[in-house]
Amino acid sequence: MSDTSPHSSRESWQGDACSLVEEFRAKRRSPAEELAATLRDIEKSDLNAFSFIDATNALAAAQTADTSLPFGGVPLAVKELDSVQGWPDTSACAVFADRVAEHTSIMVQRLQQEGGMVPFGLTTASEFGGVNVTRTVLNGATHNPWRTGLTPGGSSGGAAAAVAGGLCTSATAGDGGGSIRIPAGFTGLVGLKATYGRIPRAPQHYMGNLTTTTGCVSRSIRDTARWFDIANGHDARDPFSLPRDAGWEDALGTLSLRGLRVAVVPNWGGAVVSPHMWNVLNETAEWLISSQGLHRVDNVNTELPSMGAAWSISGMISIAAELAEFWPECADVLTPEIRMGLEFTSGLYSSAARDKIEQRRMKLNERMAAIFSEVDILLTASNPDIAFAAEGPLPDTFGGERGGAANNGKLTFPANLHGNPALSVPAGQVDGLPVGLQIVGKHFQEQILLELGLAIERSRPWPLVAPSATI
Repeated sequence: MSDTSPHSSRESWQGDACSLVEEFRAKRRSPAEELAATLRDIEKSDLNAFSFIDATNALAAAQTADTSLPFGGVPLAVKELDSVQGWPDTSACAVFADRVAEHTSIMVQRLQQEGGMVPFGLTTASEFGGVNVTRTVLNGATHNPWRTGLTPGGSSGGAAAAVAGGLCTSATAGDGGGSIRIPAGFTGLVGLKATYGRIPRAPQHYMGNLTTTTGCVSRSIRDTARWFDIANGHDARDPFSLPRDAGWEDALGTLSLRGLRVAVVPNWGGAVVSPHMWNVLNETAEWLISSQGLHRVDNVNTELPSMGAAWSISGMISIAAELAEFWPECADVLTPEIRMGLEFTSGLYSSAARDKIEQRRMKLNERMAAIFSEVDILLTASNPDIAFAAEGPLPDTFGGERGGAANNGKLTFPANLHGNPALSVPAGQVDGLPVGLQIVGKHFQEQILLELGLAIERSRPWPLVAPSATI
């Protein structure tokens, strides 16, 4: 990790969450003081990273926080697509502005009860988590702390803006097509999409198209490892959730990576990546291979069958079901992307379409299995380019001299469909903005991905918060 000297304009902790716990235990800082500082910083911030704050209950909880717990006393920002009983449950959609959550997600429960964290508010997200830009009718546009006017990505955009913007150290996030890795890449954070089912999505889990995993955006590898140590493990209400796997943080720095077979793929998923950005990412990839004794494997067929339309159709089914009787009368209060998606996919889902979707998923699974029988790790980009405008629209071309199609999301959703883990870590900058290297691995191999990320973090430390962020 890099030097974490506090920015004079911020009062909240500018290091990672693990170091904040150390401050609490050493009595150099208290949970109540930290939460109060966080709330003051949010009040002064122009990032528009939060949609709801529960200051009264959070301050009361901070007063009695148990700092002996893994994240004891650390303020927890919750993505507004996650549930906290009694808090707004809007799906980031104006149609549900007045809906209130009737339960708390198992991930938040575990972080609060077993981890000792203090939930205090909801971060902004894209509508229904369906867009890679965090700009909604309900909340407006959220800004990237590295440069106002640009997006932090989506759907976990508010979470990324809050953590990279120095407002809080930790935030929940979710990834159904890249919604952890895309914002992490745009804002210089660590973002792990774990193996499908690693953290249960209970209670009252709507399974949908079986692509979404939950987790966090964080400032460090050890924060992410500790988070998953707390939050992972089977819950019977989510039958696809995996058995508990402990010791992620303790294992950091102990794994030998030498000899791992690696493919470096700039055009993963058929994406077209900015040449300027790929030069930076490729240099980091080459350093990682050389420094860790990895074995580069060339001439691997990494082509994948097209799944974009099928993934979109299957994802829109659950959105249409949630809107139900409100559609199409609510069309004018939806974001353009969701409205267009609903209109485009209306009537396309049928038994024949379902069969086509599953046939394509089967073919993709076969190809992914074939690729990862030849390699252990695949290195690619987290995003096709640097962050674009906060108000959107999603880019059709690269900016400046880069040229070419943007393909936002093509790089990330193969891992969602196959269910294998993928990690985005900061790997340099282009035009003063962070870029993320995506490290994709086999099912259940998160520890290897974290070890690779740790190697980069130790030798090429990144800023824990955006240097240009002001409040």
